[in-house]
Amino acid sequence: MSVVKSSLPEEDLKLVGEVLQGALVDLVDLSLVAKQVHWNIVGPRFRSVHLQLDDVVTTARQHSDTVAERASAIGVTPDGRAATVAGTSAIGPVPNGWIKDGDAVRTLVDALGAVVTRMRERVEVTDKPDPVTQDILIQVTADLEKHAWMFQAESA
Repeated sequence: MSVVKSSLPEEDLKLVGEVLQGALVDLVDLSLVAKQVHWNIVGPRFRSVHLQLDDVVTTARQHSDTVAERASAIGVTPDGRAATVAGTSAIGPVPNGWIKDGDAVRTLVDALGAVVTRMRERVEVTDKPDPVTQDILIQVTADLEKHAWMFQAESA
């Protein structure tokens, strides 16, 4: 049952709903991964990477809310529950325990790379069915690519 009626045709709504759900999962998991690394980072670059990680968390959380609200606006219920996120995220596992600063940077480079790749795919498939969603995903991708660039520069 959908309480909110969408102006999108049913086929487009299904595709866009799946895209938004996937984006939501990746953003929620990215915020969790960055926070986990943030709490456990050690090493000489602790402070700078620690602060960078908080920037990623803020970006991911803000965009996850925007993505979830877009889904709701078109009549799709967003699902950010832990089991859903754990079962469908593109991000690999985070090591347990203390994480050396270099490993922390590599973890974020990999996580951001995985999410950006999937976001770019989502941008492509939403071109025709829903340019409004595509516009949101373009902004998400741009912000995540900026973080990816900064972490890649950190690892050079």
